[in-house]
Amino acid sequence: MIAVASADQLECCREMRPHPVSYAIAKRVLDIIGSLILLLLLAPIFLVIALAVKITSPGPVFYKSTRVGLCGKKFQFIKFRSMRVGADKQLQQLLQNNEKDGPIFKMKEDPRITPVGRFIRKYSLDELPQLYSVFTGEMSLVGPRPPIPHEVEQYDDLTMTRLSVKPGISCYWQIMGRSNLSFEEWMELDRKYIREMSFWTDLKILLKTPYSVIKGDGAY
Repeated sequence: MIAVASADQLECCREMRPHPVSYAIAKRVLDIIGSLILLLLLAPIFLVIALAVKITSPGPVFYKSTRVGLCGKKFQFIKFRSMRVGADKQLQQLLQNNEKDGPIFKMKEDPRITPVGRFIRKYSLDELPQLYSVFTGEMSLVGPRPPIPHEVEQYDDLTMTRLSVKPGISCYWQIMGRSNLSFEEWMELDRKYIREMSFWTDLKILLKTPYSVIKGDGAY
């Protein structure tokens, strides 16, 4: 099993300032009710996307990968597949074209992305299956985006603090520029969220998310 974080780093994560129990309860209730309502309302869209992915590209409808959640706990992360089968194996060949700093890979014209995949990524439709992870408690509607294990292996202690809260579907940088921001700007906005976490902060981010998604800026 890959060790994604050192014992000292995870201890630092656990020692972060605790949040009020009332907020934790309210956040979980919001996650359960919000994700359940969205799963039911968006069921027809799930079906349309699934058919579009299946018909236009050989392979499974869903893409599953391991992500790192609260205090380094790993979980299965599910998205609608937006890349061709075998895309992970082609990553090494594309690293020289990386357009982002830090331990992440982003490329606007990534040749591995399918035509349908490009559309659903632009409007974050590929992320919709994560509502199930919110319902089961592995993720939250609002929180830092869950990283890949090899990214966490490159975190310093300051960056590791983003694992002190449950990962989410939306966050500050999702509504403030997305991939147009640098990695360090992502991390600073995640730290800002951790400092400001409250029910009203979560609600503010959720209310701004639809506009950001429809606008599609920085999504690739």
